Amino acid sequence: MNTRRRTVLGLLAASCVVPWAQVATGAVQDEWAPLFNGRDLSGWDTFLGKPHATTDMPGVARRPDGTYTEAVGFNRDPRGVFSVVDIDGAPAIRISGETYGALITRTEYDNYHLQFQFRWGTRRWPPRPDAPRDTGCCYHSVGSLGASYGFWMRSFEFQIQEADVGDFYSLAGVIVDVTATPTDPANPKGDLRYVPTAAKVVGSTRRVIKAATVERPLGEWNTLDLYCLGQTSVHVVNGQTMVVLTGLRQKTGDGEVPLTRGKLQFQSEAAEVFYRAIAIRRIREIPREVLA
Repeated sequence: MNTRRRTVLGLLAASCVVPWAQVATGAVQDEWAPLFNGRDLSGWDTFLGKPHATTDMPGVARRPDGTYTEAVGFNRDPRGVFSVVDIDGAPAIRISGETYGALITRTEYDNYHLQFQFRWGTRRWPPRPDAPRDTGCCYHSVGSLGASYGFWMRSFEFQIQEADVGDFYSLAGVIVDVTATPTDPANPKGDLRYVPTAAKVVGSTRRVIKAATVERPLGEWNTLDLYCLGQTSVHVVNGQTMVVLTGLRQKTGDGEVPLTRGKLQFQSEAAEVFYRAIAIRRIREIPREVLA
């Protein structure tokens, strides 16, 4: 285990959460602040959208055919979609995936290095009982709950899906610039593939496929790093850079404006997943080797 990972896990074991406001701007880059205290979900909110018709969700209106007419809502979780468990000898956040939604930080963040570990569970749920397991870390999350598909805030998604960990998705129309090539040149709205030496695609809301597949086998822990500085973000999976995005922005009534700060969301998306060792630190620069 490398020193950086020991540092984050050690902070988690100490169960000491440092408020972001107390981590001074320009602080040295080894001052980690845990976002999970190892005991409960202090510092986090939840939002759950409309459940699938096969789910028995108490207190939520539904039609005679079983379809739900309203979201479960904010900080309501009657079926325990979000919980804290012990797994592999350490505390972790369990997201069951039974209902789509998110675990959301109460604090907004900018200019940071986020690091966390995840591993898949075994449960999968409708409407994706046989599809690849799916979740995601959505950053710079702003605006209304459920703005994207009724489940997530406007944000940039660090995709966490089997075989696709590290991809980028635009939620609710956020915009990026990226050096990439189209997967299908005949489709101007199709997916892009990140290529560091390619021409820059400007003003894109398209999916960006990662540079390589390096995720570990089912049941093993993966370490993910997210670097955000100004209008740049970098997705790193198990030590390898997957995507570099620049020009992070959103459309508002004033046109396109930078989007460089927001909350973090960890998605519930029909698959059981565990997160641990979630920690963040302020940065003044992104390491050169990460941008390469």
